[in-house]
Amino acid sequence: MPRRSDTASRKRDGASAKGGSASGGKKYVEGVIELTRRGKGYMSWPNEPEKEDIEIFPEKLNGALNGDTVAIEILTLFPRPRGRVKKIVERAKVQFVCTVKGGKVLPDDVRFVADIKVGKPLADGDKVLVELLSWSGEVAEGKVLEVLGKAGEHRVEMNAIVMEHGFQTSFSPEVEREAADLERRHAEIIKEELPKRADFRDVVTMTIDPKDAKDFDDALSVRELQDGAYEVGVHIADASFFCRPGTSIGQEAQRRGTSVYLVDATIPMLPNALSANIASLKQGEERLAFSAVFILDKNAKVLKRTFTKSVIKSNRRFTYEEAQEVLDKQHGEFLKELTTLHSLAKIMRTQRADEGAIDFGDNEVRFELDASGKPLKVVRKERIDTNWLIEEFMLLANREVAHHISELAKKVPERNYVFLYRIHDLPKADRIEELATFVRAVGYEFGHRGSGKGKKQPPSAKDIQKLLKDIEGKPEEHLIRTATLRSMAKAIYSTKNIGHFGLSFEHYTHFTSPIRRYPDMLVHRILASHLDDAPITRREYGNLEQLCIEASEAEAKAVDAERESIKYKLVEYMQPKVGQEFDAVISGVTDWGIYVEEKESSAEGLVRVATIQGDFYNYAPKEYSLVGQKTKKKYSLGDPVRVRLVNADLAARQLDFELA
Repeated sequence: MPRRSDTASRKRDGASAKGGSASGGKKYVEGVIELTRRGKGYMSWPNEPEKEDIEIFPEKLNGALNGDTVAIEILTLFPRPRGRVKKIVERAKVQFVCTVKGGKVLPDDVRFVADIKVGKPLADGDKVLVELLSWSGEVAEGKVLEVLGKAGEHRVEMNAIVMEHGFQTSFSPEVEREAADLERRHAEIIKEELPKRADFRDVVTMTIDPKDAKDFDDALSVRELQDGAYEVGVHIADASFFCRPGTSIGQEAQRRGTSVYLVDATIPMLPNALSANIASLKQGEERLAFSAVFILDKNAKVLKRTFTKSVIKSNRRFTYEEAQEVLDKQHGEFLKELTTLHSLAKIMRTQRADEGAIDFGDNEVRFELDASGKPLKVVRKERIDTNWLIEEFMLLANREVAHHISELAKKVPERNYVFLYRIHDLPKADRIEELATFVRAVGYEFGHRGSGKGKKQPPSAKDIQKLLKDIEGKPEEHLIRTATLRSMAKAIYSTKNIGHFGLSFEHYTHFTSPIRRYPDMLVHRILASHLDDAPITRREYGNLEQLCIEASEAEAKAVDAERESIKYKLVEYMQPKVGQEFDAVISGVTDWGIYVEEKESSAEGLVRVATIQGDFYNYAPKEYSLVGQKTKKKYSLGDPVRVRLVNADLAARQLDFELA
């Protein structure tokens, strides 16, 4: 959504709290505190999301840092709730990436406002990983765990971003030893497993992935049956076979929760011997898989589904572009199979749209880097037919696995089955109302609908779908797509199924990416237990909901790390262009200025209100505009503007523009 104030634009999802009283009748509230860049803290009330958040001034933080679980004493309720931190219940993290400047060790996290005393001299310009030992709000003390290298160097900065979000860039010797042993015994493992599994080695099978993919989670097979139906196999790497509970690899995968994708590298969840070798569905190699096999008629209707452990052998590793070329030219390897898959995927995609599935599009960018990691070019990624071909079959497998388990649970309720779902809640009413106000300000109609009985209904998935179709190809398309996406609830993992709003699925899970996502491994284990007729019960998997919470948190951190790496590279890309002019669009409006997004690269920066010449400008929040006091000239959300880049601060990952 467009930026407002520090308070209003804070992240609110996921903050939880509980209340209580101490002796003397003082009211205490416990929960997760969030700090703004200006140093204020905010915390939501327990189970009362409609109440205004509790505000904590910097001098009353008592050493609390962003994300810490704290106990807050309520000081006043009017004119708004305010409090002070009485106790830090649990630190969100104790390891911080810092940069040495002028002899001081300064955290890269701008919300940590003090330098950390480490008790030994360090070279200026070094990036270091520091463990925080104590912080009272006045003096911070810590110890250096690792010197990462010089600030500004590509690999150092990328590693720093990963570590700042709590991920490790290497594996322990024990994990590497286990992985090497599995790699050494892989041929023997295949031989032992083959008699126990379905054999798909003679069925035409292929992978379709990005050019730079290192691990191959999924492969597709297809063959036409005598009655004109099709057997489509969605074959997923059986990574859980190599990551048994209790092993070092299994424990490490659970701790990491996910792989992290940066602009030019992957920090894998599994060691290279697995992720890029024996677990990966490489062309021409026999591999263990977990297969979801579907009999589909010509209208892509599922006539039968089977889930089975298998052995496969991929015939071809296609890139998206290579597979697309075969379809476009109607010539090349496996043309018949690709054409069949493409036809079925088109039907499934249309059916999903008819059912209300929302397509938010894809506005990602990729970088062309030189040998040292310096960005030479920024290119917006484009989705082609083969992207969504793969997407449709992965969605099919994920949906059908979840549907299968749900049906079993209904048939045998006494077993009290437990499962891991990927859920997406309905958007909150205030978020949708805010989106509607924003969209109307940009010039589109979107909002409540009449029910025919005088009542107004909130917008449905189909209303959102229509809005996204209306803006296709328009200058403001990216802006509205981004705002719409930000208005949605976050998709998370849970044992409690409420369906998936965005996909318009009643049942959904994650089954298709176990090399890079730990929840998929858990789904594999649970599904396998059902196939063996020894399903895991709620008692046996009592901590599954906690694992869901941890996996959702790890996913959010990985997404943040990826965005930080992109932001860093965008600022680095723009640095040599200081002084140049660009076409941009206003992407946010605040009382301190307007945010603008440069059209070619999508790099975003701030035009400070103090730099806008010719008038004094006031913020009009309802109009998402800055309005000239005398001239009444408006700078509104979505307006095209010509701007000049005046500063590119790589350390702060911040761009400053002026109106040209």
